[in-house]
Amino acid sequence: MPRDTTADHQPDQAAQAAQPSPASRPDRPYHHGDLRRAILRAALDAIAADGPSTLSLRDLARRAGVSHAAPAHHFKDRTGLLTAIAAEGHGLLAATLAEAGDLKDAGVRYVRFAREHPAHFQVMFRPELLREDDLELTTARALSREQLRTAVTHARPGTLDAVDARDTDPRLAGIAAWSLSHGFATLLLSGNLAGVVGDQDPEEVFRTATDLLFPTAPPAP
Repeated sequence: MPRDTTADHQPDQAAQAAQPSPASRPDRPYHHGDLRRAILRAALDAIAADGPSTLSLRDLARRAGVSHAAPAHHFKDRTGLLTAIAAEGHGLLAATLAEAGDLKDAGVRYVRFAREHPAHFQVMFRPELLREDDLELTTARALSREQLRTAVTHARPGTLDAVDARDTDPRLAGIAAWSLSHGFATLLLSGNLAGVVGDQDPEEVFRTATDLLFPTAPPAP
């Protein structure tokens, strides 16, 4: 008599039943890493391509391959997301400026930061897009400003370093240094210096510009 094989197939049938049906499987890939980081990365890519004005959480969810609710879960809203980007940007800028050898080098590093982190740079100085009382943002912004103040305070007489702290309000000196660096970086990123910079290294062009405005003083006899 043939052996009844019905029982042999029961485990296979049970296993198949335990598998989710195609209709019930999520249509988006599951992120095993840091979901918050994945959303931030998608936002930075979108801002670098199209600017911050058109950013939407729904589009970010699609870009990051997550549910529509995921960005709101981590950042609450668009303002919260942009605030997180600005805070991260100020932290990165502070770390960059902390390595500067002098005030002119701090300006060069500021321009370098803008080139390497264009999406952060576009958001950091747009208060209308941010939650200004956010603790993470105010802390990071204070750090980046402190690094700029430090560079001005330790400026050497005789160069852009010669916005001499002995004769000039350090706050005004800081505004002068920031205006030069920020203005150059903004013009560079917006393509307005393409004809001037050409194939040259933008950082070297910035150094030359600062030398024209603040020539190095000759050594004392």
